[in-house]
Amino acid sequence: MSRVTHSMHGKTVLITGGTGGIGRAAAIGLASMGARVGITGRDRDRAGRAAAAIAQESGNPAVDVFVADMSSQTEVRRLAREVISAYPRLDVLVNNAGVFRSERITTADGLETTFAVNHLAYFLLTNLLLDSLEAGAPSRIVNVASADHSNATIAFDDLQGEKGYRGAKAYSQSKLANVLFTHELARRLRGTGVTATCLHPGVVGTNLGSGVSGAFGFVVRALRPFMKSPAKGAETSIYLASSPEVEGSSGRYFVTKAEARSSDVSYDERLARRLWEASAELTNLPVQNR
Repeated sequence: MSRVTHSMHGKTVLITGGTGGIGRAAAIGLASMGARVGITGRDRDRAGRAAAAIAQESGNPAVDVFVADMSSQTEVRRLAREVISAYPRLDVLVNNAGVFRSERITTADGLETTFAVNHLAYFLLTNLLLDSLEAGAPSRIVNVASADHSNATIAFDDLQGEKGYRGAKAYSQSKLANVLFTHELARRLRGTGVTATCLHPGVVGTNLGSGVSGAFGFVVRALRPFMKSPAKGAETSIYLASSPEVEGSSGRYFVTKAEARSSDVSYDERLARRLWEASAELTNLPVQNR
């Protein structure tokens, strides 16, 4: 991980999916700068071990554990309440937790898992924590997306993949949703002191591919040794969460710590508003809460 000179002392950061991969590497990097870091994980024991390792590697004992299954809206809501109770203010939210499923699986809420975890969990948690983020303003929301968003459209007539599910298509759609959400969120947060950015971390060797089966899964696992390390993959997340260079930057997409252009469709404001409305309905949030 690249050496940094600025400090995050006095800052509080929440990273979803922080027990492994990019999230864990980002937690180490931000804790090393002095931030208090909260990580989420589905399993308390695994999350506790990860937090202990992050604290040891970073030299910072201020690492907190929050247990939640991000596929469950009930658990995301509980997570938000626990974060609000633990942190009077939140300086950075890194929406990082993600999945890839080769087969269509539904959540406890009856939603397709990839869309539920990769997009709706970002949408719901962020909205529930906006007051805490505004209390920490200037504060930042960092959404981990993917260059795969450029292969996608939003299938409003089949958001849940019921008409013909393909894992790669569902994943790409969820990542386009991340970028559209970032752009719309940035518009809605103008003047609040809260910024929203998104990023492509690169092709990183993580456990994301554990949900990939068949020939494609075999290829993913075979190529893993040649992919970026999680530490390298986390560099842009860390940069967007901490760097003075991007203070005030909002509604932008980054690759390798540099602003880049996302897909043409991702700049469609009508599409972004429509996705926001659909997401609000699926998460039982007010459409015009901002």
